[in-house]
Amino acid sequence: MKTIKKTYNLMIVDDHALFRNGLKLILSSLPNFKVVAEASNGEEFLNTLDLIPVDIVLMDIEMPVLNGIEATKLALKKQPNLKIITLSMYGDEEYYHKMIDAGASGFLLKDSDIDEVHSALNSVAEGKSYFSQELLQNLIKNFQNQDENPKETFDLSAREVEIIDLICQGFSNIEIGEKLFLSKRTVEKHRANILEKTNTKNTASLVMFAIKNKIVDVEQ
Repeated sequence: MKTIKKTYNLMIVDDHALFRNGLKLILSSLPNFKVVAEASNGEEFLNTLDLIPVDIVLMDIEMPVLNGIEATKLALKKQPNLKIITLSMYGDEEYYHKMIDAGASGFLLKDSDIDEVHSALNSVAEGKSYFSQELLQNLIKNFQNQDENPKETFDLSAREVEIIDLICQGFSNIEIGEKLFLSKRTVEKHRANILEKTNTKNTASLVMFAIKNKIVDVEQ
């Protein structure tokens, strides 16, 4: 895993104080990541965001006053470069698409161990998306259980499908360029074209799109 040298400011947004305190204790052991703020609902989060510099947010979905979906939308309008990781529980699948559409960069189960939390933070800090493997497998099963309706065809070239596959595997633009012998700028142009063709906003939504439409096989 690539070593991250910068220290990233974290914020925890969850309406359960006990959970926030436990997560804060876990995060205190991670190098290069520092919890600088917390909030119990989306409104409190947005108010705090105006006062304290934050790089990555760990965001609950269901909260009083203002939920995680709306809070994510509003926060990214203010700060488009903010990275938001959704804190999820089993049974929250109905919210995944809404959080992705809102701009979330990743999804973590609330009972994830410290290594997975660290992996998620590293991934989004590097500009990638992150899906808990358990959640990813649940999503794949859900899509498989849906009616086998014909999928929409997309004007994707063989090269673009190859790049989508590497994106879904978690490779960065630079790493994709090295594997395919392309410049970083060329990969970025391909990625922009892919997002436009698939009508997706970011890496997380592209991964979901690729799974749903069986463009890549991410099963382990």
